[in-house]
Amino acid sequence: MASLNRIWGLIVKELLALLKDPRARVVLIAPPLVQLLVFGYAATFDVNDVRVGVLNRDGGELSRRLVAGFSGAPAFHVTRHLDQIRQARPLLGDKKVDMVLHIGPDFGAHLHRGRAARAQVLVDGRNSNTAAIISQYAGSIVAAFNREALGNGGDAELAIRAWFNPNLVSRWFIVPGLVGVLTLVVTTLVTALSVAREREAGTFNQLLVTPLRPPEILLGKALPAIFIGLAEASVIVAFAVFWFGVPLAGDLRLLYLGLLLFMLSTVGMGLLISSLCATQQQALLGAFLYIVPAIILSGFATPIANMPETVQDLTLLDPLRYCLVVVRGVFLKDLPLELLLPQLWPMALIGLVTLSAAGALFRSRLG
Repeated sequence: MASLNRIWGLIVKELLALLKDPRARVVLIAPPLVQLLVFGYAATFDVNDVRVGVLNRDGGELSRRLVAGFSGAPAFHVTRHLDQIRQARPLLGDKKVDMVLHIGPDFGAHLHRGRAARAQVLVDGRNSNTAAIISQYAGSIVAAFNREALGNGGDAELAIRAWFNPNLVSRWFIVPGLVGVLTLVVTTLVTALSVAREREAGTFNQLLVTPLRPPEILLGKALPAIFIGLAEASVIVAFAVFWFGVPLAGDLRLLYLGLLLFMLSTVGMGLLISSLCATQQQALLGAFLYIVPAIILSGFATPIANMPETVQDLTLLDPLRYCLVVVRGVFLKDLPLELLLPQLWPMALIGLVTLSAAGALFRSRLG
């Protein structure tokens, strides 16, 4: 009984010490709430805003009814009308549409004769999960069209073709994304722990008596993380190509340019977290609080277009969002520099802001 009383007393002491500390209360309450909100709104596998481009070369009543079936479905929105099939590739490649419905000139004539008629659906296969769901939705709409619009024995058939990942191999979508995700984790953790480790060990104050200036200290903390991140990213790229068989269609120089700008932003965020934390435990919690939402909001697993508009605006502050577009674009599409610039400059801007903020905190701590 005495032993249980002593244990109970220790438990009460630890709980009181934990709950009386304002910082500890914030750590207990804020991170779970943030994770709940981010996961609840951003992590969804539903596809509810499919932008459709239509190329209707038939123009008859039945083809118009099929197009109406897509435009009337809650998940589909016809946003483009094409004149030629060659317009489909740039629209899909630039993510201006998620699907193209192509109806041939003999669609209605075949159905009126009681024969099978084909319509083609082109989807962006880079996100294999989304492409598969869109294909299923499209198949259900065509099945409903056959039941409701046709009674003479003809059937509309759907030919589905996935571009940029024709076999819808999920590895082609996931593995290139891991280049960005794992680089984010490594560089953020390395830099988040750097200053906190110095402060916890008591060696941070020794920097005050060295000839090093705050920008030099900042650079000395940032460069090792960038070197480690580049090395790890190179290993992942090699595994993606030679082990998992993901095609690398683009220029490695563009890939590493994007990764370097991405690492500037993640290192800046890690140093910012580290400068605000007094212990390594706080730094780990701060890094975790940043890393998990950054991955969820990046579009790594779930499409950004399916998130609420407010959350979509929030993703603009996430450098991983831009990095994934660069990595997947270089791997699967051989995107040129001019098409990657809209993804590169936001990462450079985020890196500049976070590194400047970390530098200002260094000056205030060392001043």
